[in-house]
Amino acid sequence: MPLPDTTSAPSGPPAPDMNRRTFLRSTAAFAGLSALAASLAPLRELGEFSSVEEFMQKYYKEMTPEDMAKVLKRIESQVEREYGIRPHVRDLRPMNGVEFVYCLNLTRCIGCRKCVHACVAENNQSRNPEIQYIRVLKLPHGSMDIEKAEHNYNPESVPEKGFFYMPVQCQQCQNPPCVKVCPVNATWQESDGITVIDYDWCIGCRYCEAACPYWARRFNFTKPSIPKDRLNPNMAYLGNRPRQQGVMEKCHFCIQRTRDGRYPACMEVCPVGARKFGNILDPESEVSYILREKRVFIQLKEEMGTNPRFFYYFEK
Repeated sequence: MPLPDTTSAPSGPPAPDMNRRTFLRSTAAFAGLSALAASLAPLRELGEFSSVEEFMQKYYKEMTPEDMAKVLKRIESQVEREYGIRPHVRDLRPMNGVEFVYCLNLTRCIGCRKCVHACVAENNQSRNPEIQYIRVLKLPHGSMDIEKAEHNYNPESVPEKGFFYMPVQCQQCQNPPCVKVCPVNATWQESDGITVIDYDWCIGCRYCEAACPYWARRFNFTKPSIPKDRLNPNMAYLGNRPRQQGVMEKCHFCIQRTRDGRYPACMEVCPVGARKFGNILDPESEVSYILREKRVFIQLKEEMGTNPRFFYYFEK
């Protein structure tokens, strides 16, 4: 499927069947404000947005606290209308003196995939089709060729003799290629190391998906399906609030939890303690100890210069 041409903006108002996202994509990061104003009425009739305020919402980094309060209230009302549950949506900013990293003990991981399903539940990911941020790879002992790893394994029990398991998710790179290619600045890296996505700003071009070497980004091809009785009402604007069709999403270190002093859901559910998460700037943290004392480290595809904040290690 060819990617859209974003080199020029349309000269007139959009066609009647053009929706909000395709219009923004074709206007190359909001060029042509006169065309935008002319398009508001037909787009509203199509149900693409609930108000002029939503369509004209400022870029995340430009919003005042008052702007954000209005946006959060609007999101809460939209979720309540669709799911019958009043959520609590917050805008959680990075904490000072914090840089999050993840360490995963490949010796302990048993490939049970409990982390995968805890992530789906916590982050309000679509169930049908199910979107999963974490892929657990099965590799034979002695091999690190992840291009040949199996992730659709289905044995009677795990772990399987002769194999080890490598969960892969967003690596929260220090040098994220996905950020560089976004034409509308809908994704960026924050001071605590988390690369985030503004779902309201994303135009669904999928450049970031193509740029990511870790298969970490997911695209909503259809309207996400979440059973009402499984919706997690504790949400964050840049985290686990319900996403719309046609946008990118990915692991964000459970931003609604970790910026509130809690561990990611995948870590809490791990039955063997293979996952460790914390602040690398704190020399007393468990992740600092692991990176300081353990001798065997793996940064996935480190030759690509992405400098992941996700570290793998084996126990000797």
